[in-house]
Amino acid sequence: MPDSQQRLGESGCIVRRATLEDVPGIVELLRDDTLGSTREGGDAAGYERAFREIDGDPRQFLAVVESTAENADGALAGTMQLTLIPGLSRGGATRLQIEAVRVAAGHRGAGLGGSMLAWAEQHGHRHGAKLVQLTTDKSRAEAHRFYERHGYTASHEGFKKPL
Repeated sequence: MPDSQQRLGESGCIVRRATLEDVPGIVELLRDDTLGSTREGGDAAGYERAFREIDGDPRQFLAVVESTAENADGALAGTMQLTLIPGLSRGGATRLQIEAVRVAAGHRGAGLGGSMLAWAEQHGHRHGAKLVQLTTDKSRAEAHRFYERHGYTASHEGFKKPL
């Protein structure tokens, strides 16, 4: 399968590049938690504009995960946004930034999230990344444990400021 559509281990799912038609399903995944329910939704035009910008940037890969099971309802099983960031630090290393990792409620606890991370890391490696990084809200204790189980270290304190 091409880079844009590959099996995710034994998960019974495939990962592929998102299309504009996937945007409503991605937004639903982003809304499906306490934080997302308060900050996602509303004007579809903003999401569609952002999708076009992401899709037009060769350093971006907006991934969607679909179940290949016969009884799959067509809903997305997961999503994540991957960004390759060139930099001068670390000897000119490229970083892979992983953002907005979401697994649909019906697919949680079965290893899909771990398969998604492994696929993202392989994507980064194929594209020359030497480091993978991600952020997660401080209130997401379960997510912190998940990332730690997969070898990620909370090595930095992050700061954000609305513009």
